[in-house]
Amino acid sequence: MATTPDPVNPEMPFEPSQPPVIEGFKPTAHGQTESFKEKFIRKTRENPMVPLGCLGTTAALCYGLYCFHRGQPHRSQLMMRTRIAAQGFTIVAILVGLAASSVRSRA
Repeated sequence: MATTPDPVNPEMPFEPSQPPVIEGFKPTAHGQTESFKEKFIRKTRENPMVPLGCLGTTAALCYGLYCFHRGQPHRSQLMMRTRIAAQGFTIVAILVGLAASSVRSRA
C-alpha cells in the first residue's frame, strides 16, 4: 500500500513580486534603505583587505600597461606578475572575510 503525500497547502498564495517567506530566515540583517555609499563603507569596515587588494590590482595593471606603452617590456612583465599576486591576495581576503562572517553568524 503506497501512501500519497498530503498536498502542500501554503498559508498564503505564491506572490511573484514579493520574496518568499521562509520561517527563521531573514534575507538581510540590515535595513532595506541602505544606500550604495553606506553599504560600501560597511563592507569596507567588515573586510578592509578586499578594497586594498582591488586597489593594488588596479595600480599594478595601470602601471604595467604604462610601462608596456613606453617600451619597457621587463618592467611591464614584472607588473603583470605583480597584478596576478594582487588578484590572489584579493581572492584570499574575500575567502577569509567569508569564513570570518560565517563564524560570527554562528556565535
